Amino acid sequence: MGSTPLPITLDSLPKEILIQILGHLPAQRDVYATCLVNHRLNSFADPILYKSIRFDQPKHHFTFSESLVKRPRRGSLIMDVRLEYPSSELSDFIFQRESRIDGFSHTISTMSNLETLEISVPERLCHGIGTLFNGPFDLACLRTCSLFYQREDGGYWDLKENIHIFGHPTLETLTITRARLDQKGFESVEQPSETALTTLKLINCDINDDALSELLLFPDALKEITITHSATPEPPLEESANATMSDYILALGSANHSLESISIDFPTLGGTKALRMREFEQLHTLELRDYQLFGQSSSAARLHSVALPPNLETLKFWGPVGVDEEVCELLCYEIENMGFLARKLRRVVVEGGGVPEVVREACGKAEGSFELVVR
Repeated sequence: MGSTPLPITLDSLPKEILIQILGHLPAQRDVYATCLVNHRLNSFADPILYKSIRFDQPKHHFTFSESLVKRPRRGSLIMDVRLEYPSSELSDFIFQRESRIDGFSHTISTMSNLETLEISVPERLCHGIGTLFNGPFDLACLRTCSLFYQREDGGYWDLKENIHIFGHPTLETLTITRARLDQKGFESVEQPSETALTTLKLINCDINDDALSELLLFPDALKEITITHSATPEPPLEESANATMSDYILALGSANHSLESISIDFPTLGGTKALRMREFEQLHTLELRDYQLFGQSSSAARLHSVALPPNLETLKFWGPVGVDEEVCELLCYEIENMGFLARKLRRVVVEGGGVPEVVREACGKAEGSFELVVR
């Protein structure tokens, strides 16, 4: 009789198969349990267990900081980190461990392979975390970053504390929420070289247009920018209170060679001037409001068209169109002549509002072929 084959055990499987099994476990607690089986499985489970970390309480962040002192190798395993907890929890924690709060940013600095960093924490941590971006860069692999610091009064946090994130050489996607920046921006002695930033989102921010213009000098090939705010900003805007839509489009001028998508949902941005955007040669998607494209009614003489990007494919309007009678007239003229004003246009989208019948009729008479979509 032949020898009885030895049973296949979990520990006898090849490394590659074990890693695939661990990666498909349904719950993190199952991965934790695997770490306790033996040293071999523990070494395979560690990269999976610590690849993505979320700190939703300050004590978790602190406990993990202490564990990295004993096992510094774990820091290099982490690729995605999310810090998200309210001011009340941090206040209680600081009361207990005031002397150790500065260790939070040090913990992140040990994550040498970190690719994604999402911050939504009290403003008290703003300065400490901001030092991570003030080179030489500890986070040499960072690709995506989101920053939001909660103020107790609900106001805007000072972006200057984290301004060097705009100089990070490998960062590709950056989202800034409820920040304020005055016209100073970078100091002249600390301006960075070209960066890899391709996507920038400014959500409910109060950013001076001159400061924005300066920040956009550094990305080598910015492709997408989103700027949003509410119709009634709270607290009231200061840095962008008197800015016009033309000011912000001018601020984007340094990226006109590479921008492919501009989305501005910022109702308070107005002005009387029609936009001039022929220099945005790569732009294929433009999202804004009709009165921002054509300029609001004024006593001055009006042009009959705007200078749309030459390769525009999608033109999207936020809110209802044609509320302003003069803007409605200009919009109809533009649509009827779209065949030579924007020959590559394929879609006109109206989001969140009605469309006057005269605009629909203009679409029927339009020179060229594009689709009108009303949502």
